[in-house]
Amino acid sequence: MKAVVLAAGKGTRLRPLTDEKPKGLVEVDGQPILTHCFEKLARLGADEFIVVVGYKKEKVISHYGDEVQGVPITYAHQREQNGLAHALLTVEEYIDDDFVLMLGDNVFEANLGDVLRRQREERADAAFLVEEVPEEEAGRYGVCNTNDYGEIVEVIEKPDEPPTNLVMTGFYTFSPAIFHACHLVQPSDRDEYEITDAINLLLQSGRTIDAIRLDGWRVDVGYPEDREEAERRLQEEVAETA
Repeated sequence: MKAVVLAAGKGTRLRPLTDEKPKGLVEVDGQPILTHCFEKLARLGADEFIVVVGYKKEKVISHYGDEVQGVPITYAHQREQNGLAHALLTVEEYIDDDFVLMLGDNVFEANLGDVLRRQREERADAAFLVEEVPEEEAGRYGVCNTNDYGEIVEVIEKPDEPPTNLVMTGFYTFSPAIFHACHLVQPSDRDEYEITDAINLLLQSGRTIDAIRLDGWRVDVGYPEDREEAERRLQEEVAETA
């Protein structure tokens, strides 16, 4: 399965760490965030990485070259950072089957394999890893409404008043149907092409998306303190296995 990693953003909230490098190259516990992503995806069996680059893209390309962890890399250039649906369309020409999507600013130690297995069962058109977070933090993310069967019925991007505390974590599987939905998305109030709008279009067309509850942990490295939290968690993992 091909794995798409989105790594085009400027990481303005991580400044000054991102003044001279893109967010994906900010180190967490001694190695770039992107390396953590690639290691996890390689263990899951990814046979190609398709990395969407933008801000200071030449530094990502120079750092990783043509392959990492023995897996070949293809780079797609998002010239303007206009949202995740816009970023996803830059890889459309490389995808012809189900694929994994990971946001390149997350550090995971979780049940990612469960999401892939659900996609392969063919009972769902897509599957997302989701997490319950404190209610006061839910507004930072795409918030999910689910039904009694654990299927996602609606996603709301960064709501002021989140209806639930169940949020998307930045790890998804999709079929190529997501690209048609991305083409139909209109700019949001933030003037971005939101992946949540594309997901809702999939749902409205009758597609099924399963929510897989996170077992483990993840840290969305959006601020310097998040980087410190991710380092603490990784070091705890090492200590527990020593």
